[in-house]
Amino acid sequence: MALDTHVISELRAIVDEQYVVTQREDLWVYRHDGSVEHAWPGVVVLPATTDEVSRVMAFAHREGVAIVARGAGTGLSGGAVADGSILLSLNRMRRILEVDTANRTALVEPGVVNLDISKAVHQHGLYYAPDPSSQKGCTIGGNVAECAGGPHCLRYGTTTNHVLGMEAVLEDGSVIWLGGSHRDAPGYDLVGAFVGSEGMFGVATKIRVRLLKLPEAVRTYLAVFNRMDDASATVSRIIGGGIVPAALEMMDALAIRAVENARKMGYPTDAEAVLLVEVDGLAEDAEEEGAEVLRLLHEAGAREVRVAETEEERERLWAGRKGALGALGTLAPNYVLVDGVVPPTRLPETLRRVGEISLKYGLPIANVFHAGDGNLHPCIVFDERKPGETARALEAGGEILKVCVELGGALSGEHGIGLEKQEYMPLLFTNADLDAMQKLRLAFAPRGLLNPGKVFPTGKARHGGNVHAAPAASTGDAWI
Repeated sequence: MALDTHVISELRAIVDEQYVVTQREDLWVYRHDGSVEHAWPGVVVLPATTDEVSRVMAFAHREGVAIVARGAGTGLSGGAVADGSILLSLNRMRRILEVDTANRTALVEPGVVNLDISKAVHQHGLYYAPDPSSQKGCTIGGNVAECAGGPHCLRYGTTTNHVLGMEAVLEDGSVIWLGGSHRDAPGYDLVGAFVGSEGMFGVATKIRVRLLKLPEAVRTYLAVFNRMDDASATVSRIIGGGIVPAALEMMDALAIRAVENARKMGYPTDAEAVLLVEVDGLAEDAEEEGAEVLRLLHEAGAREVRVAETEEERERLWAGRKGALGALGTLAPNYVLVDGVVPPTRLPETLRRVGEISLKYGLPIANVFHAGDGNLHPCIVFDERKPGETARALEAGGEILKVCVELGGALSGEHGIGLEKQEYMPLLFTNADLDAMQKLRLAFAPRGLLNPGKVFPTGKARHGGNVHAAPAASTGDAWI
């Protein structure tokens, strides 16, 4: 839906003509985020300052035009898809404004790439902990919107645990500050409400993040299992033994095969599963925990355990895990990614149910996931060119989400609800729950102009996952 010339003219007056995108061929790249969901934005605006963001939003508020904020477009739930709206792209706002080494914080703009924070503060012996696998490309603003996770969030927490405060522009263009510069700011935890609000509360324009000291020592292990059940049970044994690793990741046989097809990482293709376990901290603690992890892995039936002796070996072990999604293109042209969560103790049962769903629909499912906190990523691989396969894949994804909720889990661990899972919300929440969430949303944005049509059920039939083209042998890192 095209916006009228008056709207376009006003936006050009605010941010300069070159930063207002209206040509259809240029808008094409903004139709998608990382999901299959797509729609044409009415216009794309690229502000460079908080003042410009405020003026754009104040104008849109007066005109009654919806706004959708967008970061790098790596999100996986359709959250950055704008149907006829003003799409507010924050990529020009990419400055690291301040690094406070004494208090271990940094103040950044929303367009800053996640990994660039750690690069900027590495010289001070610090880093930013949340590490989605797309951290080379995803931006902090999008991480805030979706409460992004990552492999090392098992021990250190997700985005919400590392954002101390933020400057935010509300629906009417007013600029406020939420939180503070330390973890114990007085008053309501409005930062906690804002993080994960999927762009419906406002637009963060400055974000103060918490930095951690680089660990003194890191121990990384890759354990090979002949049986998936043994690998799944090992997760509970490690956590139940009082050890909370920095990361605890799993890949099944199909995911292993895809990785080996693409990158030749040396994973055994006859194994049913591999576990990637990492512990870190003080040298003595890492050594002690590492020895205990090693003992538990062998006791659980691991046929082989590889230990990374150097940083290069550690990076190689992680490269296979982080490149797993891109490798799915060696199996089929497309995949549906399902971002459900179950209690870690229910992993064996969940994976068996996923296997049954795979057989029922006649579609392979590769499992690559954050095993330590039960955040699954079953990837249903298929070929959309074959009649009926897309519909079967989407239906299978919906069944997996239902299994996750049935076993005491949740619809999403880190990718958000967006357009992808909104019709499944009643599986987990009552009407009273959803009404309370809507009231909180309207407290921030009374007219509902920010990212409308997302998260809450609409009654329209939707699928249970994202359909992606899976590029063969890709080295790109997907956000899982």
